[in-house]
Amino acid sequence: MKESDNLLLRINDRMDSFSKGQRLIARFILEQYDKAAYITAAKLGATVGVSESTVVRFASELGYDGYPGMQKELRAMICTKLTATQRIGVASDRMGTGDILQSVLDADMENIRQSLLQIDREEFLKIADAIVDAKHIYVLGVRSSASLASFLSFYLNLITPNVRHVQTSTASELFEQIFRIEKGDVLIAISFPRYSTRTLKAIDYAKNRGATVIGITDSASSPIAHSADMSLIAKSDMVSFADSLVAPLSVINALVVAISMKKKTEVVESLESLEAIWDEYKVYEKFSSER
Repeated sequence: MKESDNLLLRINDRMDSFSKGQRLIARFILEQYDKAAYITAAKLGATVGVSESTVVRFASELGYDGYPGMQKELRAMICTKLTATQRIGVASDRMGTGDILQSVLDADMENIRQSLLQIDREEFLKIADAIVDAKHIYVLGVRSSASLASFLSFYLNLITPNVRHVQTSTASELFEQIFRIEKGDVLIAISFPRYSTRTLKAIDYAKNRGATVIGITDSASSPIAHSADMSLIAKSDMVSFADSLVAPLSVINALVVAISMKKKTEVVESLESLEAIWDEYKVYEKFSSER
């Protein structure tokens, strides 16, 4: 059972031992955990009619260092449990009628900052090395993560010829595209809440075939990271029903740069050849600022 599930169970199991004020907090969290995850201790206290210090003590009694620790677990639960409609409601509560542009961009910047703090630099370099050394590289991302997989595949194809972008709408198509994966190959599996069942099945298949699996996901406790051999963590804390992919894209961009630096000579040769092709077939518009 996931730890995020245990929070609600712990609250429910201990209901009889709580004080009157704590029971008010407990009922609010059990009934509206989506709101509790994004309001301050002071606001939660005011909502149910208790002091801010009572809310903080409530979190401490449940085993957290403070209220933010409990909120973190609630937010992790929201990522995997809320429907798109419920996420719209959370976004409305968080942003209200304020400056939406400011709120969204601030949240994206915070996601990048948190990602930078959490990524293991040694793991990052090991992942780059594994991709460089791979016989074949399979890149998989479905639903909203498909855009990230497409971006990564596009640039990896400019760097090395052994890349396969797994594009699929059904489970059968997925396995048809990866059924030859084997030891010495790498599967890069990208998934963020709500996590894709198809991606997890592909990871299991690739590992059973002896391939190395690299996960790109939002948390070290996610099912993707748990199943992968190595993982890159990029925060994607939601702002609305649309997934925030700014930090994941930034991390993937850093990975592309790291790989290109390791294969600099080959990359330069490939890009020089491509430039000639692009010019010959007029792939890009030639624009001059001179009139």
